[in-house]
Amino acid sequence: MLQLKNVILYCLKQLNNERTIYSIYHLLNGKKSSQTIQDAHLFSIKEFFGIYENLTRETFDQVTEELDKADYIEICGNQRYQITILGLDYLEHTFKEHYLNGWNLHSFTTLFWERLSLLIQVTSNLVYQEAKYIPIQKSKVVHNWLKSFLKEMSIPRKEIGRGLFSELLKCFDEAKNLDPSIVVFRLTGYQRIGLTPLQAARKLNMDEHDFQIEFINILHYLMQKIMEDKNRFMLLAFLTKNFEKENELTLSSRKTLNLLMQGYTAEEIAAARNLKLSTIDDHLVEFALQLENFSIDPFVDLELQQQILEHSRRIGTRQLKLIKDQLKSATYLQIRLVLAKHGE
Repeated sequence: MLQLKNVILYCLKQLNNERTIYSIYHLLNGKKSSQTIQDAHLFSIKEFFGIYENLTRETFDQVTEELDKADYIEICGNQRYQITILGLDYLEHTFKEHYLNGWNLHSFTTLFWERLSLLIQVTSNLVYQEAKYIPIQKSKVVHNWLKSFLKEMSIPRKEIGRGLFSELLKCFDEAKNLDPSIVVFRLTGYQRIGLTPLQAARKLNMDEHDFQIEFINILHYLMQKIMEDKNRFMLLAFLTKNFEKENELTLSSRKTLNLLMQGYTAEEIAAARNLKLSTIDDHLVEFALQLENFSIDPFVDLELQQQILEHSRRIGTRQLKLIKDQLKSATYLQIRLVLAKHGE
């Protein structure tokens, strides 16, 4: 079962002392800054992006302190930690297979839960022919989705419950290392109120933060399982209806892209938008990371791209300064663009 401290340890191992500890905090929060987006890609930790949006700085600091006291990590600079041999050994024995896919699913996770929990509540009350109850979800968007679901169903409403149960059972039967009760305890149904996250965590003797991580892990499993085989899960497939990957570019970077496509240079865009050139550089790196058809060739010639990659792989680092020291002819922007486009 995933734990918050294991996720932090794993991310710290991936960062390899090349970012501060708080880059992990911003990653888990799903901070849509150019730096956090770049870190998620470059260090292969995209699956953890936005998986704990309500994580507080206080809790994060507390877990970091516990890892330090356990000698799993050690300080190695200002707000920088590195994983110890003891930490690596602990991680190897405790970090389990998971289904987290934060980069692709964090935007839809809350909506999926709202739909699922309301559908289960309504279906449960339909089975018992109960019409008087307070909907667990208040969102009009979710209520309209449910009305659409019921309208499109080709089976009798009383049969929906049996069908949903069968499909959910099939989903969980094919999962590894998942405890369905983590989600089930939070569901509301006929004459039954779902538990809060804290109540469910205590019932299962779990740390509340570990419960949150595992809860999202299970939701991501369900979402991916359903979307992979909609024909097998015809009822559950409605839960992921209209789930389309939204444009993850920040608003500011989208404005930069629009000007770039009109032929403006980075310097001209910075002047026109009254921004620092370094901010426009961040946007260019963001494009290299996220836009498949964005070419970095106008900014870095092919030979230099190859040299940057070779140096990065040879010295085993993504630290810009170390690569720059080895390759004087490259600018920091050029190194960032190459690592963003080809470095993962």
